[in-house]
Amino acid sequence: MKLDNKFVYVPLVLQWVLNCSLIVLALILTVFLGKETLEIFHFINDDGALSKLELLEGILVYFMYFEFIALIIKYFEAKYHFPLRYFIYIGITAITRLIIIDHESPMDTLLYSGAILVLVITLFIANSNQMKRES
Repeated sequence: MKLDNKFVYVPLVLQWVLNCSLIVLALILTVFLGKETLEIFHFINDDGALSKLELLEGILVYFMYFEFIALIIKYFEAKYHFPLRYFIYIGITAITRLIIIDHESPMDTLLYSGAILVLVITLFIANSNQMKRES
């Protein structure tokens, strides 16, 4: 019984460390989101010195920062729970970015597209009524 009392605060301390770390991560991601915003506006004012492919890559990176920040917000709103569907959204965006950047091999592009299909099916299953969390 004495041993149980010694470890009762361990989960609370770890939760506090996790929450503080996520807040710091959110601040860092917000700074990078602002930097990416400036780079996108720089593209607009630079008379097209960057290619459209680089602009598209920048926009997808922008969305990834946005999705990670939204994931952290949802974590706190859902009482310290990461919703699965946000990880799936991030995965779809990341693979889409990979297809746009690295589309040299048709077989790789087909495999990446298949991975997106698997993630979309997973998203459909995760959003079904049987998989929803009870409130």
